[in-house]
Amino acid sequence: MNEHEKELIDRLEREHSLTEEEYARLIDGRTDEARQYIAKKADAVRQAIYGRDIFTRGLIEISSICKNNCLYCGIRRGNKNAQRYRLLPEDIYACAESGYSLGFRTFVLQGGEDPYFTDDVLTAIVSTLRERFPDCAITLSMGERKRESYEALYRAGADRYLLRHETADADHYRMLHPPEMSFEHRMACLQALKEIGYQTGAGFMVGSPGQTSRTLARDLKFIETFKPDMCGIGPFIPHHDTEFRDCPAGDLYLTLFLLSVIRLILPYVLLPATTALGTIHPLGREMGIQAGANVVMPNLSPVDVRKKYELYDNKICTGEEAAECRGCLARRFSAIGFNLAVSRGDVKR
Repeated sequence: MNEHEKELIDRLEREHSLTEEEYARLIDGRTDEARQYIAKKADAVRQAIYGRDIFTRGLIEISSICKNNCLYCGIRRGNKNAQRYRLLPEDIYACAESGYSLGFRTFVLQGGEDPYFTDDVLTAIVSTLRERFPDCAITLSMGERKRESYEALYRAGADRYLLRHETADADHYRMLHPPEMSFEHRMACLQALKEIGYQTGAGFMVGSPGQTSRTLARDLKFIETFKPDMCGIGPFIPHHDTEFRDCPAGDLYLTLFLLSVIRLILPYVLLPATTALGTIHPLGREMGIQAGANVVMPNLSPVDVRKKYELYDNKICTGEEAAECRGCLARRFSAIGFNLAVSRGDVKR
């Protein structure tokens, strides 16, 4: 590791900010030694705020039906081979009941932009979950909606909303999405969520087609200035039924490096070690935690639908029961000195 790398990392730790040019230089010049150096700093920062607790989110994938046609996604509208399903409200409540008994205190309802989930339908589901699980956090990850919809869902009891921006570069966004989808609208949705009062999550893919160190630097500057409460990043993994099927997957070590960078930018951020990390490497999630992450999202969805929610190829844990998955993660993280917390795991600013 040269002195310039060390100086940039040390300054990022102190000031939580670099210029876009400096972020790009840090990415381009990274070495294994620099990655290990920044990971130690990120781990120390995370421990100072959150200790050695790893927060679990019970993921309920409520629909594989989507009106959008994002070029990288396995459940895109144009994929005629995708297996479609939709959970009924009672299915969702049953998943939450099971998760609560296992110690989950946050539920994440995630799905494609399925027109079935109107404001009336989704607010009724959120209200019921809030009534049945008053001590739990309710997180939604249901894509772009009107501001009035976000407001209604917030009033119904939703606490958090995840909406990955995917890239903070408008030209790159257009490479990854069809013409009817707008970079400006995605950013406006994120701003609305924050203004309404949600704990707001953004995030991006690492290694997506067309991505460069410059686009990544723009992502990091966006994270720095937008200051989300949560930031989900994971490696791009191609899906066989998209036009990006032959593109290489994102790099594990670059993803780990960026997790550490984000922890130093936003010390308080809730930072997942994603399923995608565990998909590209058997110990990917453990490595993510050691790089500064502090959230994992085990799957509470019914086992018989999990393989149908195929955003990318070879997704792990599609055949495990929720209890089996949580137990496995508890053992794996205990082995590296961390524990799964029974907690809402709210952000600590």
